[in-house]
Amino acid sequence: SAQIADLQQKLLDADNGDRAKQRWDSIATILEAKCALKYLLAELVSSKVQESKLQSSLEQSKASCSDVQKMLMEERNHSTELEAEFQNQLVVQEQQHQEKVKHKLWKCW
Repeated sequence: SAQIADLQQKLLDADNGDRAKQRWDSIATILEAKCALKYLLAELVSSKVQESKLQSSLEQSKASCSDVQKMLMEERNHSTELEAEFQNQLVVQEQQHQEKVKHKLWKCW
């Protein structure tokens, strides 16, 4: 079954190749050649325009990605700073609490 499908695909590919060759072989006059060239050039221009648009879109996407990465890094740095500040405040509060406890213990003695 797989071999049959493979052979069928090969025949289709060969047939398509033959059709393209037949199309080129069927061009008999300069007018037909001009028309074919005109068509091919239009297709080339169209594909180049599309490529240019895609390239531009890619560049914009890269710039946006870079901006987002920069913002993410800034947010991470800010978060790290806030966490460090929070830890420092926690240490200070613990120290103050311990001082209060010691002070109360000294009063009790």
